[in-house]
Amino acid sequence: MFWSSVMSVPAPPVVAGAGASAFTASAVVDSVRRFREHAHVVTDPAGRRLGVLTGPTPREHVVGSLPPLYPEWLGGRGFCQAHGVRFPYVAGEMANGIATTRLVVALAKSGMLGFFGSAGLDPREVEDAVHELATALPGRANWGANLGHTPGEPELERRVAEVLLRAGVPRISVSAFTDLTPAVVRCAASGLRLDRDGRIVRQTRLLAKVSGLEAAEKFLSPAPTALLRALVGRGDLTEEQARLAARVPVAQDLTVEADSGGRTDNRPLTALLPAVLALRDRHARRHGHHVRVGAAGGLGTPEAVAAAFALGADYVVTGSVNQVAVEAGVSETAKRMLSRVDIGDVAMAPAADGFELGVRLQVTSRGTLFAARAARLQEVYRDHAGLHTLPAAVAARLEHEVFRLPLARVWELTREFWQRRDPAQLVRADRDPKHRMALVFRWYLGSSARWAITGDPDRRTDYQLWCGPALGAFNRWVAGSFLADPGNRTAVQIALNLLEGAAVVTRAHQLRTHGVAVPAAAAVFRPVRLA
Repeated sequence: MFWSSVMSVPAPPVVAGAGASAFTASAVVDSVRRFREHAHVVTDPAGRRLGVLTGPTPREHVVGSLPPLYPEWLGGRGFCQAHGVRFPYVAGEMANGIATTRLVVALAKSGMLGFFGSAGLDPREVEDAVHELATALPGRANWGANLGHTPGEPELERRVAEVLLRAGVPRISVSAFTDLTPAVVRCAASGLRLDRDGRIVRQTRLLAKVSGLEAAEKFLSPAPTALLRALVGRGDLTEEQARLAARVPVAQDLTVEADSGGRTDNRPLTALLPAVLALRDRHARRHGHHVRVGAAGGLGTPEAVAAAFALGADYVVTGSVNQVAVEAGVSETAKRMLSRVDIGDVAMAPAADGFELGVRLQVTSRGTLFAARAARLQEVYRDHAGLHTLPAAVAARLEHEVFRLPLARVWELTREFWQRRDPAQLVRADRDPKHRMALVFRWYLGSSARWAITGDPDRRTDYQLWCGPALGAFNRWVAGSFLADPGNRTAVQIALNLLEGAAVVTRAHQLRTHGVAVPAAAAVFRPVRLA
């Protein structure tokens, strides 16, 4: 018996029976590959078998037809229209400039959206990068930079926001925020105005990345009155902008981040995304504004991308896989290491900018001892009041196995860094030995990320490489294909192949849900050169 979706279609008049080729496995595979054409589900004259024919409507027993399918249509068309892109695809903001200006430009010129990885950089570096992007992409709005949360350095967060707004960056992605801060609200509300029809128009589009429902709730709601009033009082917003901000959600796009590289709560997308979509719908009914919801984390294969769209994502965001792209800002040594990562080669480790709060991030554990060494630092920090209280054996082990420098020298380097970046941290360290110890330990965490970027050969076992299981799945998928060659791994080819493959998987699933016997090979897409 056929599935109800096929049986509900009225039976057509009996004409010449479908050719035997319509019922073969190769016919189904061919139809799946030709997803940009109509696919017609047909039966034999006895109504006992289902087959597939592609192209113009055949004369056989057609019991259902599928329209053409395009990668451009996999997500929400509203996302593409709002951001002026062809594809519902975003390359996420890998910190420390790993998501380079070169990567962002390539994505933007190919009809996608990319974000420069501002987090971890000095505001002057961010300013140089966004100026370069504005020069390379005149008249385009499908590019941006990110504002990362720095709970221990609110002044840095404010300065980066100031840079992005002053430069007129058209899209800002905010990440790692569990609560709204003045910098985020200012980015969301700056430039708000009414058009001739009385509709609220945003100067800057804000995309927020969240990994929990509490944070999602805040970005789906209008900004708190107290924060808006404080920004008006400081001259960062006008009275009119604050009034309009109280009527619209903080974010227009909300990215649900599941089991990703870097900062993550390791939650499965299949559980988190539907919950956020339901929350979004409740807020839409309450406030009358529809926020688009995207998916990130674990998206390293066509099957995963297709699953995200099937769950209801308006767009997808990739991260880990882009680190092996030729445009990525990590060393060739690091890229070779990442290219050997398998699905299970990941671990959680302390984050530099959230060390004292116990914040963790996901990194690769293959070819590097960073995760184990960073975890050791976290244990020592938890168990001791300061460097002066460390037992001699503990201090010697840290100097020999982790820092490879005397602790006194590490403190000198730490002082030099914070003297340039934020001298207030040194004032606090002079008062609080525990904070001083944290800054010393953070020197290793921050340096390990820089060593991976520069490719320092002497510190290879200390490389900090943000990575989720998606990269391992990606490496398995591209093995033996043209994307196995590092020189072919452009960010655009990675994106186009993920989307093309997701369309193949989607078409195979469509036919299967219409009762067609779809062979497993039909849903397998091997990377090919795409334009």
